[in-house]
Amino acid sequence: MASVLNVSAYLFTRIDDPAALRDELRSRAATAGLRGTILLAGEGINLFLAGGADAVRGFLDALRADPRFAPLRAKESWSDTVPFGRLLVKVKREIIRMDRPEVRPQDGRAPAVAPATLRRWLDRGADDQGREVVLVDTRNAFEVDYGTFVGAQDWRIERFTQFPDAAGAHRDDLEGKTVVTFCTGGIRCEKAALHLRDEGIDAYQLDGGILGWFEEQGGAHWDGGCFVFDGREALDVALAPVSSSREQAAA
Repeated sequence: MASVLNVSAYLFTRIDDPAALRDELRSRAATAGLRGTILLAGEGINLFLAGGADAVRGFLDALRADPRFAPLRAKESWSDTVPFGRLLVKVKREIIRMDRPEVRPQDGRAPAVAPATLRRWLDRGADDQGREVVLVDTRNAFEVDYGTFVGAQDWRIERFTQFPDAAGAHRDDLEGKTVVTFCTGGIRCEKAALHLRDEGIDAYQLDGGILGWFEEQGGAHWDGGCFVFDGREALDVALAPVSSSREQAAA
């Protein structure tokens, strides 16, 4: 049985002195024997960590003891080995770069659609008001190529900073419809939904992202796997490394 716990989590929340917090979190994570990446910015925190289950969960519990991070939710998956070579804790201008300073999720979260609700909409072919639902993949093209929702819009962007211009070019495909943005864990689609709403589009984010969808809805309406930014490369709908799944099938 896989013994390494992998977690991904993010939270848009105001951090007045991310440099000071960087040193504190680096020390705490290193003491716990964790590896991975923690990104900090004035707008919040984004982390990918792996290690023993007690150590990882203990680190997250201590983080949530800080009122700024109390709402932090982590997505869990398992692997046989730690998929990170080292521990990195960095301060960035944004925890996910969009280059649109007017988009401030730390001041208010984008409206979210629960996986169960989106599943109902996709099963029936419309939302609860009978409107057409458009899924927009906010990830980079190479990530989308690993797998995506059936019928989702893929604008072939190479980096997230291109999303706003791509959205403007495809506005006619979105106007008057219920738009649901999605990404791996939720961080990009949260900013994407806020930007679209600023542009007058009725946009929502998929709560929990793709990994949350896999956890609650499995492979429904999905084709392929999901790229992840660590040594596992991609996860299947059971949140297992794709390579491990293929090896088991071959055996």
